[in-house]
This record gives sequence, C-alpha cells and structure tokens, in this order.
Amino acid sequence: MATEHYYQVNVNWNKNRNGILTSNNLNEKITIATPPEFPKGEANIWSPEHYFVAAINGCLMTTFLAVAENFKLDFIDFESDAVGKLEMIDRKFVMSEVILNPVVTISNESQKALAIKVLEKSEKACLITNSVKSKIKMNITIKLV
Repeated sequence: MATEHYYQVNVNWNKNRNGILTSNNLNEKITIATPPEFPKGEANIWSPEHYFVAAINGCLMTTFLAVAENFKLDFIDFESDAVGKLEMIDRKFVMSEVILNPVVTISNESQKALAIKVLEKSEKACLITNSVKSKIKMNITIKLV
C-alpha cells in the first residue's frame, strides 16, 4: 500500500455565497455555502463547518469499521452524532472542539469491553482527527439488544 495518497477537490462559485464542489474521480456534485450565522449565509445548505465536523465523524465510522473487523467485534449497528464548536480565539474563528457521540449496538454483553476498546482505538487511529488541531472528545454509548 502506498504511503502517500492525494484527494483532489474543485470548488466553483455558483451564486450569492455558495459554490459547487466536484472531484475529478467522483460523480457527485455537492453544494457548499456560507452558513446562516455569517453575513449573507444561506440556510439549508452544507457549509465548510458542517463538512469539517462530517469529515471527523465519518472518519471515526470508517476507522471503527476497520478496527472492529480486525478485532472481530460482533456488533449490530454503529451510529454517531457529532457537534463542532466554532468560537473566536485570538481574533480568529476556529473550530475549537468536536464532540463525538458514537453509539455501538451489540447483542452480547460479553462484547461490551471490546466495543469500548475498538471505539477508543478508532478515535486514536482516525487520520482526520490526527490532522486537526481541534480538541476531540468522545462520549461512548454501548447499547445492548
């Protein structure tokens, strides 16, 4: 496996404060806009702030799936809610904190400790988490059905 990978993304201004994201190797086009909290921001359109939090949350999921497979964790479901905190620090806006709230559903109580271990390892191994300076917090929930 190569040690370097490149991910190309293009953005073209569309109108107002929004644009269209594309990539040479993806078919889907995605609208991106300034969030409504900022001047001329637009509601109901994904913003860079949403994508930032989504990248961290999505990376947690994909890393969890790989680590769970490696550890042979028998789980039924994975879901995660994430919240990013945007604040002004030293006169600059920064995403200072992202709180991850993963929920792993298992059917066997004996898998609970392993599920927690897999989540903790996943958070530490997530390449996006390792690439940002935001503080990452994780509140783990294990559901038993």
